[in-house]
Amino acid sequence: MSGSDDRVSPWPNDPADGDGVASWTIEVLDSTPHDPSSYLQGLELADDVLYESAGLYGESSIRIVDPSSGEVLTEVELDGQLFGEGLTVVGDELLQITWREGRALRWDRASLEPLGEWSYEGEGWGICLADTHLLMSDGTDQLTWRNPTDFSVIKTVDVTVDGDSIDAINELECIDGLVMANIYTTTDLIVIDPESGRTLAVVDASELLDRVAGRIGNDSGNVLNGIADLGDGTLLLGGKRWPEMFTVRLIPS
Repeated sequence: MSGSDDRVSPWPNDPADGDGVASWTIEVLDSTPHDPSSYLQGLELADDVLYESAGLYGESSIRIVDPSSGEVLTEVELDGQLFGEGLTVVGDELLQITWREGRALRWDRASLEPLGEWSYEGEGWGICLADTHLLMSDGTDQLTWRNPTDFSVIKTVDVTVDGDSIDAINELECIDGLVMANIYTTTDLIVIDPESGRTLAVVDASELLDRVAGRIGNDSGNVLNGIADLGDGTLLLGGKRWPEMFTVRLIPS
């Protein structure tokens, strides 16, 4: 997410133009090394600093990463009973959710010192900050709107593609009033209108899996995951235990 006034939208055209679902793909512009031991759950770029959440029990952490080299600059490991999931920037804090533990962890952005936490019901998968609210996924077809000051639920929205529900909504990135989401275990991303839940565009990112095939082992969980809006019209995309992250431009199929 970028808050710069001179930011450039990553959308190749207005995804809300028309009633259908736009079909986009990616153009890979660059790649950056990524720690292949990280079970990547969430990415967020703010003020030229890249933040990363890594998952799995006993391996979860929150990290500050050099966006140009992929070097892990600072890392704090989570308690072994916690499974880290998505994260987002809220002012001077990072907010990191957990999978089945119902705990939303608050961290100081600069130092990664813990600042407390909130609790919630259900699972936590992805999260991002829109203008006035948080959006959170739980692996179903729902987005939950939450208050960024106390994490209380505002409302829930059902996500659809051409009128049909779509499950396994995972990592989220709020961009220009819309939300981009990974669909777990697939190489597709979707762009959602969070007010209506309607999917406005589907992005085929299968080229990225082709680029890392043979280097990520045979674990079926090592899938595409992680979206960061770079603010210049491009996105940073990654995957679980992938050795690279990729800077991409969205283009019409």
